[in-house]
Amino acid sequence: MRRFAALLLGLLLSVPGAAAPRAESVVRYAPNGDLRVLDPIWTSAAITVTHAQLEYDVLVTMDSALTPQLQMAESVATSPDRLTWSFTLRPGLAFHDGTPVRAADVAASIRRWARRVTTGQAMMPRVAGIDAIDARTLRLVLSKPFGPVMEVLGTPVLAPFVMREAEANVDAFEQVKTVMGSGPYIWDAAGYQPGHRAVYRRNPAYIPRAEPSDGYAGGKVAKFDIVEWLYLPDPSTVTQALMKGEVDLIDPPQADLIPLLAANRDVVVEVLNTAGVIGTIRPNSLVPPFDNPKARAALQLLMDQKLYDAAIASQPAYAQECYAVFVCGTPYATDIAAGPWKQANIARARQLLAEAGYRGEPIVLLDPADQADIHMLALITADQLRRAGAKVQVQTMDWSTVLTRRNVKDPPATNPNGWNIAFTFWGGLSLSSPISNAPLVSRCDGRNLYGWPCDAAMFKLMSEDFLDAATPAAQMKVIEAIQTRFYETFPYIATGIIRRPIARRADLVGLPHTQYPVFWNVARTGR
Repeated sequence: MRRFAALLLGLLLSVPGAAAPRAESVVRYAPNGDLRVLDPIWTSAAITVTHAQLEYDVLVTMDSALTPQLQMAESVATSPDRLTWSFTLRPGLAFHDGTPVRAADVAASIRRWARRVTTGQAMMPRVAGIDAIDARTLRLVLSKPFGPVMEVLGTPVLAPFVMREAEANVDAFEQVKTVMGSGPYIWDAAGYQPGHRAVYRRNPAYIPRAEPSDGYAGGKVAKFDIVEWLYLPDPSTVTQALMKGEVDLIDPPQADLIPLLAANRDVVVEVLNTAGVIGTIRPNSLVPPFDNPKARAALQLLMDQKLYDAAIASQPAYAQECYAVFVCGTPYATDIAAGPWKQANIARARQLLAEAGYRGEPIVLLDPADQADIHMLALITADQLRRAGAKVQVQTMDWSTVLTRRNVKDPPATNPNGWNIAFTFWGGLSLSSPISNAPLVSRCDGRNLYGWPCDAAMFKLMSEDFLDAATPAAQMKVIEAIQTRFYETFPYIATGIIRRPIARRADLVGLPHTQYPVFWNVARTGR
C-alpha cells in the first residue's frame, strides 16, 4: 500500500498543471502565561481574553480612537427618546459548528456578561429588557436614559463575546466548558495541551466586515491557516526561540532582555498598547488586616512607584508615574486628593498597620513566578512590607494557580488557600472610566472582583451619580468625588503606567494596535 501511495503521488505530480499540496501557513505566539481558563466571562485574565478574540466575535467594538463601531451588527436604530435600541445582525453569521448566529444567542451572551463584568453591571440597572425580536434583530430597552450604550457594548477588552445560547445560559459564576464561537479562528480542542500548546485554525466560513482593520474594529481577515500558541515559561528560552525564528511573537519580552532583542536585525521591539498597563496591588478586603482601611492606606504608603518602574520597565521611556485613578493622559485624569499619597512613608505605614490591629500575623502574598512583571510586583511589595515590620509569607506558584487561588474568600488562618494580597496588571483602557474600571467596583454583595472591597458610597458614585451626570462638567465633578473616596478607602494600589512592548519577527507585519495581541490581518512579508 505504501508503494502504491507513493506511485500515485508521483503520477499526480507528473500531470501537467497539477498543483502540489499547499503547505499550511503558521504563526507561532509565545504568550505570557499558560492558557487554563477558556471562558472569557468567568475570568479577567489577559491570556483568556486574547484566546477569546480569536474564537469569538462581538456585536459592537472600538476602533483605535476608542470610537464605537458595529461588528456583528449590520445596523443600529434608536427611538427618539433613546430608550429603545434595535440591532440587526449581519447576514451569514455562523458558529463554528455551522449553526447560524441568532439574536437570541447575542441577547443571552450580553445578559451573562453583564452579570459578571463591570461595564455590563453599570448598564443593567437601567435595562428593562434585552430580547430577540426575530432571528436577526436584537432589542435593548432602557427603563431610564443611559448615554454610553455603545461604549458599554463595545468595550474592547472584557467584551461581551457572543456564545451560543446554550453556553450563554450557564451561570456567569460558573465556567463554560464548551468552546464554540463564530470568530475568524476555530479552537482546535485536539491540539490543546495545557501547560504547553494551544491551536487555532482559520475559519473558512467567517465573513469579515468590508472596512479596513482599525484597532479592534473593521475587517478581521485571517491570513494564517494556523495560529499556534507555545507556552515557554523560561524568559531566556522564549527569547532564544524568537531570535531563532522558532516563534514569531512574544508578549511581553522580559525587561532585561529587551536590549538583546532590539539589537537583533531579525526582531522588532515595539509598543502596540499606547495606553499602557497599570500594575495593581490588590488587598483582600474581607480578611484581617486589610479589612481595615488603615491597613490598606499603609499599603499605599509603602508603594514607591519609582521602585516598581525601575524594576519592571527596561527603559525610562516605558514607564510613567501616575496617581490618577482614571489614568494619566485620559479625559478623566485628575490629581485631586492624590498629593499626600505620592511619597512612600515607611514609619507612617508601620503606625497605620498597628492602628488597624495588625500584630505580626503572616501576610500571604500570591506570587506567580512565571509572570516576570507580576512576580516583581510581589517581590517589591514583600520587601516594603518587611521594612514596615510585617511578617510576610510569599507563596510562589504559576499564574494559572493564582487565577484559581485568588477566588478564595477564606482567611489564610483557616484555609491554606486563603490569601492577603494578589497582584496583576490592568490595561489603561480598562481603568480609564467609571464604567470599565473593574477593580474599583465596591459593591457589597460579594460579586465584585477578587479582593471584594465593600463601600456603598463609592458604589453609588459609580453606579448612579456618574451615570446621571448629563454634562462633561457634571461628570468631572463626580470623577473628583470618586478619586477623593478612593484615597480614603484604597480598594487597590496602583504602581504606575508601564507601556510594555511586544517583540516580533521582522517579517511579521500588520499587527493591530490593541491592548493585547490579536491575529487578524497579520501576515508574513513575502507570502
